[in-house]
Amino acid sequence: MNFSLIICTYMRPKPLLNLLNSVNEQTLYPNEILIIDGSLNEETKILLDKNTFINLKHILVDANNRGLTKQRNYGIKIVHNDSDIICFLDDDIVLEPHYFENLLKTYKEKPDALAVGGYIINEVTWEKSDNQNNPDKFYFDGWMRDEPSRFKLRRKFGLLPDTPPGFLPTFAHGRSIGFLPPSGKIYEVEQIMGGVSSYNKEVFQKLSFSTYFEGYGLYEDTDFSLRIAKMGKLYVNTLAQLSHYHDADGRPNKYKYGKMVIRNGWYVWRVKYPNPRIKAEINWYATAFLLTFIRLTNVVTTKDRKGAFTESLGRLVGWFSLIFNKPKVNC
Repeated sequence: MNFSLIICTYMRPKPLLNLLNSVNEQTLYPNEILIIDGSLNEETKILLDKNTFINLKHILVDANNRGLTKQRNYGIKIVHNDSDIICFLDDDIVLEPHYFENLLKTYKEKPDALAVGGYIINEVTWEKSDNQNNPDKFYFDGWMRDEPSRFKLRRKFGLLPDTPPGFLPTFAHGRSIGFLPPSGKIYEVEQIMGGVSSYNKEVFQKLSFSTYFEGYGLYEDTDFSLRIAKMGKLYVNTLAQLSHYHDADGRPNKYKYGKMVIRNGWYVWRVKYPNPRIKAEINWYATAFLLTFIRLTNVVTTKDRKGAFTESLGRLVGWFSLIFNKPKVNC
């Protein structure tokens, strides 16, 4: 099974080098590595020229092809014809040695898989379940983790998700892949994280990443996953492990990010539920407003008060903008 790796990068040469060094240590190495570089300088090129990686090709794109979804679509167009699977990784990832080996095995164990996601291991601490109904814990499949404060508050208002992790609730605002435990199992989902994803090449004969998600592209992976889920199965393999270090370079300012959280969140909700029931619509707006309020309280509970305030302002503007100017959804 031949596979290509596409890494879309923007102004992050050092994290990219860390990722490529971890790719070098893989038990299964890509047949092709495409670095689709949207940087405004040649620092990434210079660094890659100093370090040799097998099967690697670096492409510095122009302004017309800059932005996460545009760069991904660009990479797909030039991928080798012999590739069966196309993998994507964010540039601030570091892989465990068996990542690709376990990821690719999934397609053999689940021959109906159109997409398979990897599993991040450095963001959440899990323990085997104590079989107690502790409201401070989230329980799933014999494991438990701390329940985030936002979900504790949502419980009080009757706004907890009505679907398991990896599936979009009727009013969105669901539990991410981070709520699946490190059990070693393969879980069926309908959402995978774009920065740790892979796809059967046949998917791209019918679909491409939406250019609605310009620049940073928040929730572009949810949009793409939900459209794939209308065609077939998606899975997450918890043995395909990696670490994500969330490098600050190349991210939008907090105001723009906050606005994207609301507007892009509304967009992907309508991809799956174009005509939601009134109760679901009320719950979506109520949850979005509650999460904005929680973020606003971070002005006094965190050190980054300015960031919390500007993001909250962006969320509020995004929330009210939906009343007058809703995004046009292309399903």
